[in-house]
Amino acid sequence: MSDSKVKLVFATNNQHKLEEVKSILGDSFQLMSMQDIGFNDDVEETESTFEGNAYLKAKAIFDQFKLPCFSDDSGLEVEILNNAPGVYSARYAGEHGNHDKNMDKLLTELLLKENRNARFRTVICYIDGKGLTSYFNGIITGQITNERHGEKGFGYDPIFKPDGFNITFAEMDAAEKNIISHRAIAVKELFNYLQQQ
Repeated sequence: MSDSKVKLVFATNNQHKLEEVKSILGDSFQLMSMQDIGFNDDVEETESTFEGNAYLKAKAIFDQFKLPCFSDDSGLEVEILNNAPGVYSARYAGEHGNHDKNMDKLLTELLLKENRNARFRTVICYIDGKGLTSYFNGIITGQITNERHGEKGFGYDPIFKPDGFNITFAEMDAAEKNIISHRAIAVKELFNYLQQQ
């Protein structure tokens, strides 16, 4: 890899995600958001898989700018609910991004259920400068708690306790969560791949 930083577009305008990924990728890359490159289109996530949704977003950027880019799609999969909410995690209760309603619905569905195994999963789709596509996965397993714990994080963090820990994601410091999270695992896989190119 040359001394000049490789430009890499992350198909997001979520500042929290951007900082998280920057801290993992370090100084080897010039990481840019959709806003940084002037991409203002709204890419609808219409696919039924994480892979499909991640590809839609990355492809939209590559088609327009021909820059190496990647996109992620993530969600919570609960074993006893046949891996629901899955790709519908952000709009599980109907309204996109209403975390409280989503958690209420999930806790209601798991009432009196003994099996509370769950996992957070991230899929990253990376398209290089030649248009070749690669996928990277990150998974962290855990349990759904009976009630909310903690004020940090977002989404289902207050009710997800990762295996090997006695606290939920929402009780962890961001730095601690970012080391073990599904997104961190997938980004590290991507980073290792890019280092080998």
